[in-house]
Amino acid sequence: MAETADELSTPLGQKKAPRKRSIRLPFTGLQAVAVLLGLFLVTFVGFILFNDNPLGGEPVARIAIRPAQPEPEKPAKAVASDATEAKSASAPGAAVEHKTVTIIDGSSGAHHDVVIGGEAEDRVAKEDKVAKTEPPGPAAPAIMTGIDPRLLEKGRYGMIPMVADGIKPFTAYAGEVDSAKAARMPTVSIVVSGLGVGAAKTTDAIMKLPPAVTLAFTPYGSDPGKLAERARAQRHEILLQIPMEPFDYPDNDPGPQTLLTGLAAEQNLDRFSWDLSRFQGYVGIANFMGGRFVVSDAVMQPIVREAAKRGLGYLDDGSSPQSTAGALAGGLSMPFAKADLSIDAVPTAAEIDRALARLEETAKERGTAIGIASALPISIERLGIWIKSLEAHGIMLVPVTTNMLKSKPG
Repeated sequence: MAETADELSTPLGQKKAPRKRSIRLPFTGLQAVAVLLGLFLVTFVGFILFNDNPLGGEPVARIAIRPAQPEPEKPAKAVASDATEAKSASAPGAAVEHKTVTIIDGSSGAHHDVVIGGEAEDRVAKEDKVAKTEPPGPAAPAIMTGIDPRLLEKGRYGMIPMVADGIKPFTAYAGEVDSAKAARMPTVSIVVSGLGVGAAKTTDAIMKLPPAVTLAFTPYGSDPGKLAERARAQRHEILLQIPMEPFDYPDNDPGPQTLLTGLAAEQNLDRFSWDLSRFQGYVGIANFMGGRFVVSDAVMQPIVREAAKRGLGYLDDGSSPQSTAGALAGGLSMPFAKADLSIDAVPTAAEIDRALARLEETAKERGTAIGIASALPISIERLGIWIKSLEAHGIMLVPVTTNMLKSKPG
């Protein structure tokens, strides 16, 4: 019926075109993409799980290995030497593992590379112990020019003074003086302290002040011995300043080898030995700070006794009225003196001149006087002018050892 209707509706003289059939797939394009992606993932996972090559995907380098060339025969002596080295390197039948350990000294920052293996481990332990106990500072200096080797002995940290053949360093290195004239006149001594750290100010004191001025050096500085040697070459007598604990320690710290009230006598004596070894040729010691240390008889006694045993004198800088140094030195018949005033406590020209005038009065009243100064340019300038006028005032400038012998301890 439908077909008859089509024929009736077809225009005359034309045949109806055959109808095309559309092909319909059982799935969509999106579904096909999803299936392909799933198959890829399954294949990749299977490759990872079942592939037995652990280096799959890693870069591969191919190296041609050629047979080693035979080594030439060693002489019999060399072979024996190698055998000896092998024997010393490891025990028979056992391989020795070698490790390099760097030991760092916490105080000085010094590095020590040591190979550990067998007996080397004991050596590392010993070197580590030495590194921890070794104090900071440069290596001990060589013996200075003009030093009597008989008056030196080897200490833990270098050469330190001693008495030999009845000769004391105090006597051997004392500055030159006309003793007869010094006995008749009032005498005054000037000690310039704190030297050895700043080369410029130390050189100024050495070269601009006359030989009768005593120069006091701290144990610090890169090469205090070189400056001390120069001072002695200019005929200055020198003192060694020992850093001692002040009342406001550690806010005010005299340095790494400071003698402390809280240390045992052996520890302070060890530090004292380090201080003594920094240079040679000094006639005695002086306190560097030390307000708390010098008033304690218990801690001062071992230090003063050791200094006296080594033939040294002692200069108290006068900063602590309660210092026990004078009484201790007197009990040991040790040359001693106490400074009367600090010349440049107020570092102005006017105040320095006033202090020097007071020092003159003290010398005339008592027969001796000692002033302490620092190496400030203004101090050296005013001292130079004042010293030139001393003889006209009837006062003699002498090294501090002279006034130590004229003064009575305590």
